[in-house]
Amino acid sequence: MKKSLGAQTLIFPTPVWIVATYDKNGKANAMAAAWGGVCCSEPPCLAVSLRKATYSYGCIMERKAYTVNVPSENQAREADYFGMASGRNVDKFAATGLTAVKSDLVDAPYIAEFPMIVECRVIHTFEIGLHTQFIGEIMDVKVDEGALNEKGIPDIAKVKPIIYATKMQTYFAIGRQLERAYSIGKEIKDK
Repeated sequence: MKKSLGAQTLIFPTPVWIVATYDKNGKANAMAAAWGGVCCSEPPCLAVSLRKATYSYGCIMERKAYTVNVPSENQAREADYFGMASGRNVDKFAATGLTAVKSDLVDAPYIAEFPMIVECRVIHTFEIGLHTQFIGEIMDVKVDEGALNEKGIPDIAKVKPIIYATKMQTYFAIGRQLERAYSIGKEIKDK
């Protein structure tokens, strides 16, 4: 039997993403975000939802661009810090020693040390309540060469992204591979 827990933000998994922007003075800023995901295939789009109270919200509204930076397991400490400090008060890049790189495609920086980057140009914003959802058209995906498989596709086992359990307030590593998609359900489909 299932127990009702009521309406709340409880779903597994949520990503650990670092959303990077420039502020109005051109200073690189970044924040941790777990509310996000792919929202369209054509054009390829990624959505992130931020509270208006965050410094990054104003930066994205001003610049109409952001990058999503995927930290690896060994960068959980820095990712956690990006979620605790405000860019209003501190230079998060200086504090972490990470490198902000100016994108050639969007008006936002990305983090050089993180294995996977998605560069987005804002095409829609939606006021949802406490959060505003930014729909960003994906202009490019950059991946460290060492995180690609032999076919040139990002390999999740090499990127080693982390996920966040919201109510537990805990980070987790991605587990083992189960089976290839579109194959294990074939037996049921073919009945």
